[in-house]
Amino acid sequence: MELAYEQLLSMLVTMKIAPGAHIGIEALSRDLQISPTPIREALTLLEAQKLAYKIPNVGFRAADLLTGPEIDDLFEMRLLIEPKAAAFAALRSSQEHFDALTILSDNMARVAGGEETDYAQFAEGDARLHHLVAQASGNRFVAQTVEGLHVHLHIFRFLFRTNAPEQALQEHAAIVRALLARDADAAEGAMRDHLEASRQRMARALARHDVATPDREGSTPRRIDSSERCP
Repeated sequence: MELAYEQLLSMLVTMKIAPGAHIGIEALSRDLQISPTPIREALTLLEAQKLAYKIPNVGFRAADLLTGPEIDDLFEMRLLIEPKAAAFAALRSSQEHFDALTILSDNMARVAGGEETDYAQFAEGDARLHHLVAQASGNRFVAQTVEGLHVHLHIFRFLFRTNAPEQALQEHAAIVRALLARDADAAEGAMRDHLEASRQRMARALARHDVATPDREGSTPRRIDSSERCP
């Protein structure tokens, strides 16, 4: 099931399965050479993460993109939790977590500015970095909450390339330096600065493409085709 989950998550993140698209279990089973049972189990897990949903008598579909207001609400939640998690991590983290963060930062630097597949790796690495910081906080409820929040940004990041890898790398470096120095105040501030910068990058992407913003009639938001990706 773990392999099926990783494959499906990657397909959602990289838009091989488009937002709102039907997910055919039998077709996936043939394409991925994985039996239908672990694919169904993986889809159930993705449904719990709100990345897919099941329609009775129809099957699974990929979740739609987040709307603009939903993205703003998500960042408000992240700003409440993640800066303090970074402060806790600076004080509580084990050397093992520090080593993993350092390795991850180095790996992300190698794929920054690359091709589409490299960008997908960078986006996933960014999420992994935030998960590691949350885990290092020593509070499992914080770690579970952060992981649940981040899954909703994967597709948006890949579609609009909002990470700005060079800028994000500098922001990540500031977080890691503060953690390694066990400076709780600096870690909290660096994480807050990174989240605010990421929020601004998302907002600029929304403004450029008028993404998922309800019209004056309150009708269904406009969704962006994959051909409209940001450079």
